Amino acid sequence: MKMRLLALTCSIILGPLVHAQPFDPDRILVGDRPQPHVLLLGTFHFNYPGLDAHVTDKAKQVDVLDAQRQRELDELLEVILRFKPTKLCVETQGAWLWHEYQEHKAGKPLGRNEYYQLGFNIMDRAGLDTLYAVDAAPLVMDLRYGTDSARHIPWIDPLYEGWDWGGADAISQLYDSLYRSQDTYEASHTLLQSFLALNDGHALDRDFGAYLNGGFMLGEHGGADILSIHWYNRNLRIFRNIKRITTGPEDRILVIFGAGHMGILKHLFACDPTYKVVELKALLGAR
Repeated sequence: MKMRLLALTCSIILGPLVHAQPFDPDRILVGDRPQPHVLLLGTFHFNYPGLDAHVTDKAKQVDVLDAQRQRELDELLEVILRFKPTKLCVETQGAWLWHEYQEHKAGKPLGRNEYYQLGFNIMDRAGLDTLYAVDAAPLVMDLRYGTDSARHIPWIDPLYEGWDWGGADAISQLYDSLYRSQDTYEASHTLLQSFLALNDGHALDRDFGAYLNGGFMLGEHGGADILSIHWYNRNLRIFRNIKRITTGPEDRILVIFGAGHMGILKHLFACDPTYKVVELKALLGAR
């Protein structure tokens, strides 16, 4: 009898708490206020410059200028344009790409690079008149190659001794296998299928995991210091550049960068209550 009374009492006291709506910070931070929308589009480099830690075997490189690939590109672009972008951010610095766009408008054929095949086609089809170059070098490179470099070289250069992006550790070797598998996938699937796979949220998280192994394990904290002052700082600066060109809730910002950047950028945008992130897969059923 006592146990039944205790259970009844607990039910009366705790019942409203158990069924209460959970605390949601967005009720305060976002509310019903409109937000600028962001589509993060991670890509492989269409011209395969061979500058990344992983270099794709030539036999598995996608020829985006091939007639079939151009049809696949149209399919991919049709899905991307459902986002209705009003601003386009790309992975470069300076105004050179804008001059290239003017040459394209004058009749110059599009090259292989994703700047052209994705960026310029989107500019044309979405009717955009501005291209935002939002890439950035990390602070450590500004210090290393800046006007006062002699002051910083003595502490920067030793920090990088013995460091590399990858490594001989077991997990880095598995990442090498993963990259080769991704190359095979891209060679045997459509561009839309490849971009959906590249921009899957879990895949982006795992991709960033490569930076947390290999060179990250250098010394006691050396690898962690390099990751923070080099790669993480670069992406924080890119994020800041995108925030700088954001002007209002009506913005629909398309960000096209190498997929390796997206693990960090995705996390930054997800944490920032001033933006609403749209995923590529969410556009499949949109019109």
